[in-house]
Amino acid sequence: MESYLNLAERLVERRLLSDDELERVLKLQHEQPASLTRLMVELGFLSEDDLLPVLRDHFNIPLVSLRDIPAVPLPIEFSANLGEFLKTARMVPVKVEGRDLIVATSDPFDIARLHALEVASGLRATPVLAKEKEISARIEALFGSTTTSDNTQGAVGREIEGAVDEEDVAHLRDMASEVPVIRLVNQMLVRALESRASDVHIEPFENQLKVRYRIDGILHEVEPPPRQLKAAVVSRLKILAQLNIAERRLPQDGRIKIRLAGKDVDLRIATVPTLYGESVVIRLLERGQIFTQLETIGFPSDILEHFNGMILKPHGMILVTGPTGSGKTTTLYGALQKINDPGKKIITIEDPVEYQLSGVNQIQVKPQIGLTFANGLRSIVRQDPDVIMVGEIRDAETAEIAVQAALTGHLVFSTLHTNDAAGAISRLLEMGVQDYLLSSSLLGVLAQRLVRRLCKSCRKEVSFSNIDSNEPELSLPDGNLPQQVWEAVGCNICSGTGYLGRVGIFELLPVTSEICKIIVQRADAGTIRSLAVQQGMRLLRDDGWDKVRNGVTTVAEVLRVTREEA
Repeated sequence: MESYLNLAERLVERRLLSDDELERVLKLQHEQPASLTRLMVELGFLSEDDLLPVLRDHFNIPLVSLRDIPAVPLPIEFSANLGEFLKTARMVPVKVEGRDLIVATSDPFDIARLHALEVASGLRATPVLAKEKEISARIEALFGSTTTSDNTQGAVGREIEGAVDEEDVAHLRDMASEVPVIRLVNQMLVRALESRASDVHIEPFENQLKVRYRIDGILHEVEPPPRQLKAAVVSRLKILAQLNIAERRLPQDGRIKIRLAGKDVDLRIATVPTLYGESVVIRLLERGQIFTQLETIGFPSDILEHFNGMILKPHGMILVTGPTGSGKTTTLYGALQKINDPGKKIITIEDPVEYQLSGVNQIQVKPQIGLTFANGLRSIVRQDPDVIMVGEIRDAETAEIAVQAALTGHLVFSTLHTNDAAGAISRLLEMGVQDYLLSSSLLGVLAQRLVRRLCKSCRKEVSFSNIDSNEPELSLPDGNLPQQVWEAVGCNICSGTGYLGRVGIFELLPVTSEICKIIVQRADAGTIRSLAVQQGMRLLRDDGWDKVRNGVTTVAEVLRVTREEA
């Protein structure tokens, strides 16, 4: 906007535009967003012959006559379906010089479409000025007759509330199928994969479009696509996921199997309507990249030994607890892989099935047709399984069936959303599970979190005294503070974050005979936790401090993921 105003002031100074005319143009632009320079010409306040020399001086770019430049065949990157986009943008490629694409335009303010053209071509767009009539003639010479661009512009640039009519759907499909949009979406996904992102968030706001990558559990904002291409980008993703692009009033979910940068990737697409359009979250699941060994995810040796002993039991229930995104599913998959052999039948019911496990029967929850965790679990028990994995215990019915399955000779794995291991026992009792049944069936509860792992290429050792010691949470349970700790710095390898990957911190509560007794007495979580600690249970933060001492992570990370314990 500032550049626009500077140009307008220059036009007024040269007496090519009056103050009244400028005021009228600015008012009209506020009411109906459009290019300021094009409004000036369309309203008759300024001729193109007068405007282009001023634009040339303002941007310091050449003014050319396309009549003097012969039309030449364009590179293979430019297909015929680019014609509609180029006519909408009112620009045309002239020639290629090395990695530079010379582009003729009458509106150098349109940076967004120049960027889209760069994405489509893979070249750096260098603008030159030319008359619109000459640009239109060149487009027609290169691509043939194209339809008017006004309707396409409207389909891409405006928010369509509620259901979309057939004409709008057709425009969205056309835009979503154009080369610039396809390349833009592919580039966004490839960059996310290269950045080790687990999720891509595409979020519309009143005056901007945000794109954020979740890397190692933390959201990082990246350069978004041009806002006017938002509808086309969302439509492209919905088409790939076989979702209804005409429906913008309801949330939708879909999956895509795609190959990016030589890797097979599963994409989970979730859309939800917001005040300023559809928000999209893409979960990237790289096939073959799941942890298959429990030893690789950060288990301390003593906890791993006890946990391995539990999962080798013939029957009983094992729970893994923690907030969303704490690695519970990865741990359960690792456990199933460890005990998976031809002599055992393993069935899972999940929402969603994130990774496919060889030799394991996996069921996807579908509540819309009545396939809930509870109903699915009833059917699983009749399939003669040895091991059952329930993605999550969400209600009393599922909890009751899981406990009964554990009591009748099945090894049952499941998850709960609680802050610590002791809290899982209290949660099940609150759901209505009988205390004597729970004490008889439960083998143990594993609580976990994920902390970011320090980048070994740039981490820096510092004195613990340099850490903010006024923070009361920094005192360790044994009072034995380390002399030296490590801090994140940032380098090219870790993209400047100082962290590379994540590792788990754990606490394991085995259900001993003493724990069984206080479960039957319906003891609260605090009492259960205290007894477990007396029996040798190490808390989440204890494991976190060990990883701080060993230079695996930082004090800040441990505090971030365990703060609710304080």
